[in-house]
Amino acid sequence: MYKIWLESATVEPTIGAFKLDMRVPSGTNLCNWHLKLKELSTNGKWVELLCHYHQVNKAGLHPTHYSDFPPILKACSNLLSYSYGKSIHGCLIKTGCDSYTSIANSTMDFYIKTRDPDSASAVFNSMRWRDQVSWNIMVYGSLDLGNLEQGLWWFNKARVSVCGFQPNTSTLVLVIQACRWLRAAIYEGLKVHGYVIRGGFCYISSVQNSLLSLYAEDDDMESAHKLFDEMSERDVISWSVMIGGCVHCGEAQNGMKMFRKMVCELGIEPDGVTAVSVLKGCTSLRDLTMGTSLHGLVIYRGLDSDLFVGNSLIDMYAKCGDADSAFKVFEELPQRNRVSWNSMLSAFVHNERYMDALSLFYSMGKEGINADEVTLVNILQTCKHLHLGHSKSVHCVTIRWRFESNELLLNSLIDAYAKCNSIELAWKLFERMKKRDVVSWSTMIAGFTQCGRPDQAIAIFGEMTRLQAQDDQKPNEITLINLFEACSVSAELKWAKGAHGIAIRRALSTADQVAIGTAIVDMYSKCGAIGESRKVFDQISEKNIVSWSAMIAAYGMNGLAHEALALVEEMKLYGAKPNAVTTLSMLSACSHGGLVEEGLSLFNSLVQVYGIEPRLEHYACVVDMLGRAGKLHMAMDFINNIPEGLKVTGENAAWSALLSACRSYSNSDVGAVAASHVLELEPESSTGYLLASSIYAAGGLWVDAASIRRMVKEKEVKVVAGYSLVYVDNKACRFVAGDIDCHSLAAGEMHSIVELLHACMKTEKRNAGNFDIID
Repeated sequence: MYKIWLESATVEPTIGAFKLDMRVPSGTNLCNWHLKLKELSTNGKWVELLCHYHQVNKAGLHPTHYSDFPPILKACSNLLSYSYGKSIHGCLIKTGCDSYTSIANSTMDFYIKTRDPDSASAVFNSMRWRDQVSWNIMVYGSLDLGNLEQGLWWFNKARVSVCGFQPNTSTLVLVIQACRWLRAAIYEGLKVHGYVIRGGFCYISSVQNSLLSLYAEDDDMESAHKLFDEMSERDVISWSVMIGGCVHCGEAQNGMKMFRKMVCELGIEPDGVTAVSVLKGCTSLRDLTMGTSLHGLVIYRGLDSDLFVGNSLIDMYAKCGDADSAFKVFEELPQRNRVSWNSMLSAFVHNERYMDALSLFYSMGKEGINADEVTLVNILQTCKHLHLGHSKSVHCVTIRWRFESNELLLNSLIDAYAKCNSIELAWKLFERMKKRDVVSWSTMIAGFTQCGRPDQAIAIFGEMTRLQAQDDQKPNEITLINLFEACSVSAELKWAKGAHGIAIRRALSTADQVAIGTAIVDMYSKCGAIGESRKVFDQISEKNIVSWSAMIAAYGMNGLAHEALALVEEMKLYGAKPNAVTTLSMLSACSHGGLVEEGLSLFNSLVQVYGIEPRLEHYACVVDMLGRAGKLHMAMDFINNIPEGLKVTGENAAWSALLSACRSYSNSDVGAVAASHVLELEPESSTGYLLASSIYAAGGLWVDAASIRRMVKEKEVKVVAGYSLVYVDNKACRFVAGDIDCHSLAAGEMHSIVELLHACMKTEKRNAGNFDIID
């Protein structure tokens, strides 16, 4: 910054390391002074201008003409020399020159640019005569300093106080931007639009583009389209605003059409802002082809060096499932900021490449880029799929960098601990939180449910509802859906009906009603109350494809395969087209209902009839169906025929289904093959080890069974026990091998349960004739 010492004549003024010659030139007079001042002002030589003024004062020639002072004040504004400008203001007051309107305007402008709006307001209030420049300075100055509400107040006052007030273009643009930034002032924006039309400003492109942005950011695309159609000249900014507005309002397809018209028909060259908007549209539509084409255009136009464009390309490729291309863009960025690293980290997480995400996180530290809360939230999405130690490490970083006040990060930590089956750590963190929002409570409810402790999840919900009056926290639809899931896991029909009652008592929007209704359908089906599921399903006024799929799945999991397939035909009558999830529910229904031929026919017609390319889940479901029917070799052949492209994404679900079927049919030959694949694909899951051990033990291969058990201990695989659920007196009782909780039951209850089990086994024996009862 320039340092100017002009207050004392005994000190030579300096600028940086240069000393200025302060000797008074011979022959200096007021006429020469005025011409010199005008020349220096025209050329923008502000330092020389102030020094020249000091020379004249030192020579005893004091300028008194009012036109000499505005350039001096302008020099003080440009050099941000507040103290010197204030001293000149004092001189103006002493000489009486401050009464001139032009000088007062220059003084106000000086105070505005040196960020002293109070002094500018004082000068304005002391003026005898104010012109349009005076009002423009106060309006523009307030808005430029960020005082938006005050700026709009000055603008409205100017319109009332000055007959025929004419704001300059820059002031009018700032007024419209203030209405845009103050979302509550959209009505004020409409009034400004009317003023623009009446004042004849509607043909100025910068004003029109500002109005377009006002409507687009307020999601009023109807008004934006009307204004856009009325524009006689549209530049790249106009098109970019409209494309971005369409994408932001969920009309990405229309945005893409506008972009094609802009480039192909009109030949307008897109800029970086256009590219970012179009890339967001491609991301929204998951249109990788369009995104790749735009990437080529970005390179051709030389926009690939734009950091915002580069980050948008990473996000587009990530959301479209092409993490490799995203990483290539990341590597080729000429410069990267923290957003670039976070975008790439999110890309790996989104595409389930968790080890690559961890590796990138470590590289980030080596590059000297400090992680922020967004980074840690992203890495926690990775940690919850890996070892608990990673989550603990992130927790340590959170404490060390003092991010404990970030609620999003703490909620992500709770979720990560719960997903790693460390619900105790999640609960401790939850209890220590100074402030809990509805997300914290919902995450904790979901955590207990995921860890097989639905009773505590429901208790947490009860505590939340008791405290909501105090903390002003009300359960939202996500909280209720988590509650329904807890009731599903508990399989307590009484609790399920209670949760249903809570949903009824809450006023929910139509969209929420569909989501909540679908969750209730699923909850009742998992409690075995298929009749209640159908009643709730019929009460959903606006069913979507998710609702239909949930009801089809409900029939399937309760063994009503024919009803599930009949519902598909009913769905078609309502004009709903089955998607990949629906067809998966249909295959699952065939699997549980033993409809092998129908299931194979459905799978073979996925592409021709439904236009759905089979995914790995569809193949795994068919394998499960064949396995349940005892067609083990056929199931293994089916797995071997899975396309290689799908095998890359993981085929463990198919092999696990076959391994489970091998245990049911005591087939150790096929089971050995399936076990080798499952243990290779899921070395940290206990399911494969336990199934393989059971198959070997059932076949008398005790050495192999012991070997599998030894591997479990050596690899420290955490064994998750299964359980049996039996209803006694309308109460669900859970039994786990080796669990001592059943001993806490009263003797009468235990006797009733044993009698009920024996009765069930005797019935099965009469029906099938192949059960041995062990007393």
